Amino acid sequence: MSSPVHPADPTPVPAAPADAPGAVHPVDESRPLGRILLFGVQHVLVMAATPISAIFLMSATLRLGPHLTVDLLSAALLLSGIGSLVQSLGPWKFGPRLPFVMLPGGAPLILFLSIAQAHGLRTATGAVLLTAVFTFLALPLFARLLRFFPPLVIGTMIVIVGVNLVKVGALLVTGQPGTPGFADPARLGLAFATIGLIVVFTRLLRGILRQLAVLLGLVAGTALAFAVGQAHLGTALSGRLIGVPRPLPFGTPVFDLLAALPLMLYSLASMAEATGQTVINAEAVGKDIDVRTTVPRTVRGDALTSLLGGCFGLPLMVTSGENIGIVRVTGVRSRYVTAAAGVVLVVLGFVTPVARALTVMPPAVVGGAAMVVFAVITVLGVQMLGRARLEDHTATVTCAVALALGLLPILVPGAYTGFPSGVRILLESGVAVGACVAAVLNVVFHHLGRRATDTAAALPADAPDSAARV
Repeated sequence: MSSPVHPADPTPVPAAPADAPGAVHPVDESRPLGRILLFGVQHVLVMAATPISAIFLMSATLRLGPHLTVDLLSAALLLSGIGSLVQSLGPWKFGPRLPFVMLPGGAPLILFLSIAQAHGLRTATGAVLLTAVFTFLALPLFARLLRFFPPLVIGTMIVIVGVNLVKVGALLVTGQPGTPGFADPARLGLAFATIGLIVVFTRLLRGILRQLAVLLGLVAGTALAFAVGQAHLGTALSGRLIGVPRPLPFGTPVFDLLAALPLMLYSLASMAEATGQTVINAEAVGKDIDVRTTVPRTVRGDALTSLLGGCFGLPLMVTSGENIGIVRVTGVRSRYVTAAAGVVLVVLGFVTPVARALTVMPPAVVGGAAMVVFAVITVLGVQMLGRARLEDHTATVTCAVALALGLLPILVPGAYTGFPSGVRILLESGVAVGACVAAVLNVVFHHLGRRATDTAAALPADAPDSAARV
């Protein structure tokens, strides 16, 4: 059995030998219940800001009432938990049986809001349901294209994902440019203190406490925020004790294919992103997977959870690459930990005061911890690119062009403001753009004409497997 990853050790984790008698891979290893719950809570605390901020943004944009907002927050936590259980435990053909967490937010949320503003909430809900069904239908075709996603393409995509997530964490710390209190030194100081505390705990603690360094950093950072007056309980613990999410909170869905088209197109890019996240998750836990069978399981889990989420008024639910950083930082690779996080999220979906209490953690504290965790994802992408034969000039060009176009909307927000809204929504997804550009250039350089033959002759004997088995 492989030893756990040391948080400071950047080398990939070797997989446990498949033929070792009685060997249990660390990803399938069960741990004492108390430890599993602790590690699960650590995942929840780092990730909770995403569903909370997604629902608050949805509420503010669409001017939803407080009771409806609480119902949607409960539904978001509940479905995040159910999705995490599906992806981690992998029942039947759903879920890759890897340590994954599912969340709403990101580009699917923006698309949901744009459809709701243009056509109404009932049409937006119908678009989510249509897209979930479309994902099931399009998956067989997408699975045939997976051979065009070698480490060069996936590594490039993961680097873009990591940079984008670091930006998300940073904006939790600074706030949006142009808003009151942007880059407040006190908030920056709190974020830096949280990062410093995580480093101190990682350096000084041993065993399970070191693996809980991120959780301890969040707790210590929140305590520091209370001490300096940057956190307050307010009404977080008031209100109903138990809340049950309402099915179809906006009424009977309206199914409009034209209105749903942008979301369905995005789902194709989301499949590519799920490919990269599945591969990099397997890399982080040191497990060999067959991409042609494991990635479809991830996508089916996404589609199933989105179908259920649509019934509760939520945008598309997506497999989160964010928790992969936690797996790598802590070295805890068991999928039962993220399953435990799923159970915790399900419970929080019903216990409304606890759900509201999660909002007590200042964004600067969550953002500081998130920046560290998310940056690890970028490092994993760089490691994968290191195995992509970048000494080949065409590989370098493929990576460089994909990074340039993929990072453009992330580094320069509003770069595509002059484009039509439907086109702009797709171009502003840096991950989707980077993945598509890398995949197309990989085909142009390595699968068309003589170049494909030359490349095949130059590669090692085991290279053809690299696109399908990681």
